[in-house]
Amino acid sequence: MPTSAPYVLAIDQGTTSTRAIAFDAGGHAVALARREHAQHFPAAAWVEHDPEDIWRDTLTVVREALGRCGGAETIAALGITNQRETTVIWERAGGRPIHRAIVWQDRRTAEECARLKAAGAEALVRARTGLLLDPYFSATKVAWILDRVPGARARAERGELAFGTIDTFLLWRLTGGAVHATDVTNASRTLLFDIHRQCWDEELLRLMRVPRALLPEVRDSSGLFGSTSPALFGRALPICGIAGDQQAALVGQACFAPGMAKSTYGTGCFLLLNTADTAVDSANRMLTTAAYRIGGRMAYAMEGSIFVAGAAVKWLRDGLRVIDSAAATAALAARVPDDHGVFLVPAFVGLGAPYWEPNARGLICGLTLDASPAHLARAALESVAFQTLDLTDAMARDGARRAEAIRVDGGMAANDWFCQFLADMLEARVQRPAELETTALGAAFLAGLAAGVWKDLESIAATWNKAAEFSPSMPAARRAGLIAGWRQAIERTLLGAAVRP
Repeated sequence: MPTSAPYVLAIDQGTTSTRAIAFDAGGHAVALARREHAQHFPAAAWVEHDPEDIWRDTLTVVREALGRCGGAETIAALGITNQRETTVIWERAGGRPIHRAIVWQDRRTAEECARLKAAGAEALVRARTGLLLDPYFSATKVAWILDRVPGARARAERGELAFGTIDTFLLWRLTGGAVHATDVTNASRTLLFDIHRQCWDEELLRLMRVPRALLPEVRDSSGLFGSTSPALFGRALPICGIAGDQQAALVGQACFAPGMAKSTYGTGCFLLLNTADTAVDSANRMLTTAAYRIGGRMAYAMEGSIFVAGAAVKWLRDGLRVIDSAAATAALAARVPDDHGVFLVPAFVGLGAPYWEPNARGLICGLTLDASPAHLARAALESVAFQTLDLTDAMARDGARRAEAIRVDGGMAANDWFCQFLADMLEARVQRPAELETTALGAAFLAGLAAGVWKDLESIAATWNKAAEFSPSMPAARRAGLIAGWRQAIERTLLGAAVRP
């Protein structure tokens, strides 16, 4: 699909906002528009989004970005990246969602996951999907909606309803209901997709009680999915790339060689290590997932998922109101000595890898009368680095070679203090790219690859540029003391989860 249009547009639909970003052939952002959407918390540990809010925001930001880059005529292709696992079910006739979207952070199906584990189902799930039984993933969310919305299960079995993660819902709406599809990365996060045979698995569908008629077609991450309805943006735009946000960031960071790793610091933190065509089976509760599929060829990744990263800083700002802005945390953290003794375990929605404890809750320990907002700000930043260390340690126990350098992105990657502390904890170089919008950039790369903007993965990799690098410098004894304090805080958190009803 060769094209002379200069830009590729990416829709980046995230947990707290929706953005549209246009990129040029050098991988530089030339136009950006953003809208935040409401978070709904109908019960403890429940998190929902209104799909109609997301749809309206998507139209708004795409139109704004187009207006800033010269209009739809300048766009060679459109890519979509999305918050993964977040679950939407809608009516095929008309496209109306039958329930709010259940967000990846939501823990309402923890009891069902525990029941499936007790029944011995996790070994099968692990072998087929590379995942663990946890409410993080989509399948138990789908079953919950079908069981709670009157008539939904019968309607699903009759083929009247459609399921999708956010990418699928947006693709359906953008194409006027013409295309019900997803890509392999999003499919691989549902607990329903066999990542080895690369197809929906009938045994898992029965286990999770999800009707086959609900499911979208699964396609490569790069290729023509369809075109937008012409009335939406003035002309039909070809939709040529889709990937879940963390896999899109892996592509955006040009981590195409086995052993290359990226860590994204947004609402949560997600560390992905490219394992090429080998689906590594983790003995330490890491996830095995699809990295991308291009031209029918699958690449896999080992993944560690942290549920709360930037969300901890947001909590300090919006919940406790002890800081004015996320940007202030670097200066606050620098005021506090290394031996401050305050630790925050941000298990507000449970703990992800490598613990996978949905009943864990947040904990702050080591407080004294002189503890201040600066102590909390530093503890929040440190907690994200400590959690990343937990992931790299688990990957090393699985036999993965420790990366000498990790490429970082996301909002927290702009914080120099955090990046230096991360390098000290990981004992590895931390590299920050010149273009921090790597999630959206990955979606643009996948779309532009199919549209002929980039010839191959090598030409994409050639666009990656390093803006800053942080090397470990903390004395070993000081580092060991901090890690020991973190381990104690984790033990206390897990102990609390064990006694929680």
